[in-house]
Amino acid sequence: MNAPEKIFLPDVQADADARNIAIQRVGIKSVRHPVVVQGVQGQQSTVATIDMMVGLPPEVKGTHMSRFLEVLQAHREPLCAGGLADMLAKMLLQLDASTGLIEMRMPYFLSKAAPVSGVESLMDYELTLRAEQRADGPAITLQVQVPVTSLCPCSKKISAYGAHNQRSHIVIAATVVPGAELTVEELIALAERSASCELWGLLKRPDEKYVTERAYENPKFVEDLVRDIAVELDQDPRIQRYEVSSENFESIHNHSAYAWIEGPAGRGLRARA
Repeated sequence: MNAPEKIFLPDVQADADARNIAIQRVGIKSVRHPVVVQGVQGQQSTVATIDMMVGLPPEVKGTHMSRFLEVLQAHREPLCAGGLADMLAKMLLQLDASTGLIEMRMPYFLSKAAPVSGVESLMDYELTLRAEQRADGPAITLQVQVPVTSLCPCSKKISAYGAHNQRSHIVIAATVVPGAELTVEELIALAERSASCELWGLLKRPDEKYVTERAYENPKFVEDLVRDIAVELDQDPRIQRYEVSSENFESIHNHSAYAWIEGPAGRGLRARA
């Protein structure tokens, strides 16, 4: 059998572009892919939704989309801050780019023991890992969304008995100093201890009594939640910058209460209740 004839296939993406307009981000978005994450409790498999993008010079017509998936599928190491930085470097090399972004969003699970009974159960969190190569250098950001309980100080103060409480979602995004080690579990623990009470997947009756009374004894406004977290983040030398937000899904209103802080402290604040 004769060998198939070789066909020349032009690389259109490599053509010159006469419009002379740079593109800040171009690539693939919302790819679902299995990943392994390295955590304090060990490695865990999960499925991430992934964006991978690079900057495109003004004279180049298009990027090579297939190369993003090649980089992703070639990565075999468990994900952590260092591993994400390595993947970013390989992507930039493969795409011949000087700037780029990798963002991975996924569920993340921790085993937690109930506060009184000690019964073990899984709690799920929303984890985002982000690596970005900017003109001023690389940045690795860990972001986690943590569900907690908040109890209203005003309701407690003005009521003869009881106080309204609600579930809240705290989001912490921390960009680490290059070379520093920061774990997802540390950010989760910070959010949970700053709330009126943390959550568990499984509670027995003695545990329910504990969480109810714990929240009542520890009331927090939405502003308190983000400020208490910011105080600790400001004191952590491993953190270059951060964003903290809390959305309280109000139990007596048909709207949420919300607060957001960017730090280090002093860069900006906006809060809405």
